[in-house]
Amino acid sequence: MGMTITEKILAAHANKKEVFPGELIFVKLDFILANDITGPLAIKEFEKIGVDKVFDNERIALIPDHSTPNKDIKSALQSKILRDFAKKYNIKFYYEVGRVGIEHALLPEEGLTLPGDCIIGADSHTCTYGALGAFSTGVGSTDLAYAMATGEIWLKVPESLKFVYYGKLSQWVTGKDIILFTIGEIGVDGARYKAMEFSGEVIKNLPMADRLTICNMAIEAGAKNGIIEPDDITINYVKERAKREYKLYYSDKDANYKEIYEWDVSRLEPVIAFPHLPSNVKKISEISKDIYIDQVYIGSCTNGRIEDLRLAAKILKGHKVHPDVRLIITPATPKTYMQALKEGLIEIFLEAGASITPPSCGPCLGGHLGVLAEGEKAVATTNRNFVGRMGHPKSEVYLANPAVAAASAILGRIGAPWEVEVKK
Repeated sequence: MGMTITEKILAAHANKKEVFPGELIFVKLDFILANDITGPLAIKEFEKIGVDKVFDNERIALIPDHSTPNKDIKSALQSKILRDFAKKYNIKFYYEVGRVGIEHALLPEEGLTLPGDCIIGADSHTCTYGALGAFSTGVGSTDLAYAMATGEIWLKVPESLKFVYYGKLSQWVTGKDIILFTIGEIGVDGARYKAMEFSGEVIKNLPMADRLTICNMAIEAGAKNGIIEPDDITINYVKERAKREYKLYYSDKDANYKEIYEWDVSRLEPVIAFPHLPSNVKKISEISKDIYIDQVYIGSCTNGRIEDLRLAAKILKGHKVHPDVRLIITPATPKTYMQALKEGLIEIFLEAGASITPPSCGPCLGGHLGVLAEGEKAVATTNRNFVGRMGHPKSEVYLANPAVAAASAILGRIGAPWEVEVKK
């Protein structure tokens, strides 16, 4: 019996010829990451181990992206713990404010997460890097502490689910809609501790930004990891970025899957995830035109890349944000911010009446730069809409792609891109 791409990567990193779902294994890690929320706890536990160095100072990234620039004294102390640890152990990939970006956009952009890698991070959306053909998953801070010391971690080999998408996507339909549709079909626990392998002609035609979005939200279905087999689009993305060698893995034709899902998404339209679950999805055509909103947020590790900003700018150009709406836009990395500036996107956003923030996770987790008050409604390009996710427990978050978010900011209510005139 053959192996899936996930099983092959895990077998290689466990120095085994083959592995099987349910098997407990120790794997060697290629890369480890933590942020200013999860990193300090990992550092505290690391210091208890009693070692005098990390396993490899060029295989760890510390990224203060959640509450930076620091919003208060507590967040400043959290960031200082990362900064001091990075200096003490000579961590090469520590990113200070001004150079820092949202971790799951920054690391692929910097060529630090690569095809064939085995990656862990003290953040649930570490599954993002599966878009590059890597095994990547989130872990707890104590597990990360052990990994920083040893370069290893134990894992249970997950069963694999295969998702095959056929057809040609309609205008305004993105990777965000594909993953929201998928979660809507299988539920938030439909892939619990399983590998979600995304494939088919639709996936093969998606740019890397959309692939990263899809794998980013595998965790919203409960998955251990999301993954896409590497191809020419993958190679073209990584070849000029890669900081080290990498290896390509592919699923065998006779690989075993727990279940295979197949969908023709030719008629898929933009979808919205209503509160308070990413699985509570509705087609844009099914939504009433009287859901008025207070805020729109375009950004996050899910949809803050340059392709997302271009899509939003295409809708916003020549329009004004509705007077009752706050539009907050976060370029995911400094390079994305600079590219948006060079392309005139920032000017479009400012002329429309948007507020531009520095790269930060802040609004996504209700940390800062856009916290919701009681009773407020927001359309967001983020990955979660749980109770209180972006602020007050009695606020509401509706998940959408950047085009829908931008159109809604103009309309003052949840609306479709085709309701807004796209100006040349």
